Amino acid sequence: MIDFEVHGTGPNLLLPVNPAPPVEGPEADQMRAWGADPELGHSLVEGFSKRFRVIAFDYEGFLQAQPKPTTLTPSVLVDDFLSVADAADAPSFAYYGYSWLGMAGLQLAVRTDRLTALAMGGYPPLDGPYEAMLAVTTATHAEAGQPVTGTVVEPGDWDSTEVPLTKEQTQQFVTLYQALQGFDDHAVMLTIPRLCVAGSADNIQYGERWGNTLVSIGTPVLENRAELERLGWTVEVLDGLDHMQAMQAAQILPVVEPWLADQLRK
Repeated sequence: MIDFEVHGTGPNLLLPVNPAPPVEGPEADQMRAWGADPELGHSLVEGFSKRFRVIAFDYEGFLQAQPKPTTLTPSVLVDDFLSVADAADAPSFAYYGYSWLGMAGLQLAVRTDRLTALAMGGYPPLDGPYEAMLAVTTATHAEAGQPVTGTVVEPGDWDSTEVPLTKEQTQQFVTLYQALQGFDDHAVMLTIPRLCVAGSADNIQYGERWGNTLVSIGTPVLENRAELERLGWTVEVLDGLDHMQAMQAAQILPVVEPWLADQLRK
């Protein structure tokens, strides 16, 4: 079962975030130290629900609790999203997602005609890092299942971090990116309103444990900006922001919320 909550009234907006109010404590403090925001999902739901009927569901949490190690393919992912929309009585809906959930929005757009608008954050619609993400998820899977010592790691020291995940939890993302290796994002032709948001500094250089892989997000958005706009995308580049900074509600809401409101009024 995938739990969801509905907040607000207006056009339907499918939002794969954890809508629960933030819980304070050491875990929240650690998230903030690493640049994450324990209030992110809650803040996005609050911001979007002022003008939209937000259907919020913690898909990442669902996959952590009930992994799909051999079955998390793009079609299964889209089926899950459509099942949530069905349960929430949303025959049509807009979508916003960030990072791999932004990429999931693109898969949703090419696999259903129920989408009214797509807002895709933290993942480039053209020249997406599918090969690089397969390398990173494969390396993460290799590290998973090891005993976790609880060693305190300085924020930002990604090479020293432990992987407190099971083999099943990490295998599902290897399965997903393996299935996406043949995906040609240059062949995608969409007619719905679509927005791409990314930080200009969103290029993640992983260390030796992850094969020294570079996951480029901001660079392909900048390099393909003219082509994206020619194809009908609205492109918003957040100057100087990296992956974690660009995902914050204070950056996303002022860009995505009014754009969606304008598109869905038409």
